[in-house]
Amino acid sequence: MAVIEELIRQEDNNTISFGNHLMDEKKKVLDFEVNGDMYNVKTFSEITRLEKNGKMLLETVPGATVHNFEMDERGARFAVEGAEDVQITLELEPETEYKILIDDVNVGKMKSNLAGKVNFSVELQKNASSVEIDKIG
Repeated sequence: MAVIEELIRQEDNNTISFGNHLMDEKKKVLDFEVNGDMYNVKTFSEITRLEKNGKMLLETVPGATVHNFEMDERGARFAVEGAEDVQITLELEPETEYKILIDDVNVGKMKSNLAGKVNFSVELQKNASSVEIDKIG
């Protein structure tokens, strides 16, 4: 995997890739349009944040590069790459239980809070891991 030099891009499979965890200074791209939705990304070595139509979708601390991000009513799927393990915050459906898989291993269930946020850590395997969050029920 490689960092996203343009900071955000739409992939051929209609997912998006974004972030650059190697940057020393914060950079951002505003109003990147994908299928009628507007995305904003802010990224550098300390944090990466993705917003859709003004609403936070995903945030990593420290900064990361996220590949093939897709989100739907069932959850989210993506690969995450970084220099070290990352703490991820995703905004999903409020007060809903989700199953979390990291590198195809079920690491447990988590219930989103009133705002729909779930927080979890990812221990990156060789600086990258796949993540899948699926709604239970």
